[in-house]
Amino acid sequence: MKILVCIKQVPGTSNVEVDEKTGVLKRDGVESKMNPFDLYAIEQALCLREAYGGKVDVITMGPPQAKSVLLEAVYMGADNGGLISDRKFAGADVVATSYTLSQGIRKMGEYDLILCGKQTTDGDTAQVGPETAEFLGMDHMANVQRILAVKGCEIGGGNTVTGEKTITVEANMDRYLQQVKMVLPCLLTIDKDANTPRLPSYRRKMAADENCIQTFSIQDFADQDENNYGLAGSPTQVERIFPPQKNTSKEIFEGDADLLTTTFVRILGGKKFI
Repeated sequence: MKILVCIKQVPGTSNVEVDEKTGVLKRDGVESKMNPFDLYAIEQALCLREAYGGKVDVITMGPPQAKSVLLEAVYMGADNGGLISDRKFAGADVVATSYTLSQGIRKMGEYDLILCGKQTTDGDTAQVGPETAEFLGMDHMANVQRILAVKGCEIGGGNTVTGEKTITVEANMDRYLQQVKMVLPCLLTIDKDANTPRLPSYRRKMAADENCIQTFSIQDFADQDENNYGLAGSPTQVERIFPPQKNTSKEIFEGDADLLTTTFVRILGGKKFI
């Protein structure tokens, strides 16, 4: 079973300045760490490898120093890493980031399963995983807290009847748990309730070869149009950043799909969102 985990290096402190011109975080000189939610995705990948064999690779997009989180993943048990790094990728919003990741994933190879953390602590959008899956043209499921079954990925794998590999997952949808059976390859974002991440191994650190980390720039991608990356490829821009006001009020609507659709359209129209 070939698994790829998307990880990210995030600021290790909340005291981060924002570029007033671009609206993006100033990361230079700021203490960094691996995004905490990504640790659960790595642990899930390692558990699946232990159960079904195969390999676990990791990939990240960022400046050269982001290599450190790839190595941390290798010390935890990952096999290889890919660093997507190019100044042309700077300032990317979630769309441009997702597209860049999809290009890097295609460069890394084909995988049965792609895992991401539920969200990142710096952006908190929880959009990059699903959007990356859309660019890759594969099914995806968010907020996965448990993998119930995997079929067709045993050694010698593939369903003897259909040849399909499938995975059944349980996702936390806030008010209820949803079970979904999906055909591989697919992408899952892993919730923090899925497991307890292991610590990096000192022995693996001492034995690790840094050559297991490959670096990719825009010149390595099939699409080398600079207008699709970084600020140039970002359809959204940050207008301003401010502390959000907390609003605990909510409305819950129940009914069938037709009733809910009509209700939501009426509400969105009344608020002039559509």
